[in-house]
Amino acid sequence: MPVLVAASVLSLVAALVHVYVFVLESVLWTRPRARAVFGTDEATARTTAPMAFNQGFYNLFLAVEIVAGVVVLAAGNHAVGATLVLVGTLSMVGAGVVLLASDRSKARPAAVQILPALLGALLLAIALAH
Repeated sequence: MPVLVAASVLSLVAALVHVYVFVLESVLWTRPRARAVFGTDEATARTTAPMAFNQGFYNLFLAVEIVAGVVVLAAGNHAVGATLVLVGTLSMVGAGVVLLASDRSKARPAAVQILPALLGALLLAIALAH
């Protein structure tokens, strides 16, 4: 049971990262704080705002999927809960790998995206195996 709790906590950390990215992309995209995080100037931010708004919601939906999965896991339905958490976390890992492969200068943000999700998924797999 402690491994399942650790898996849930790490998965929720991954979800929180994606909620933060949702806020940056869908709410604050053209503001200085978000522009600084993503390294965009004001003109680029205004031009790309519709794309960022849409992309932010992808991040939010992944986070919601994980939160729902953790709730279902806690309620005792391990098959459905684990499926939701694993699809969410492994999608985050995949997106982080794509980010890293497409731009090596994004190694730090890719690691922030990948590590908690990957550790959560791995611990969940270990918990389910026992």
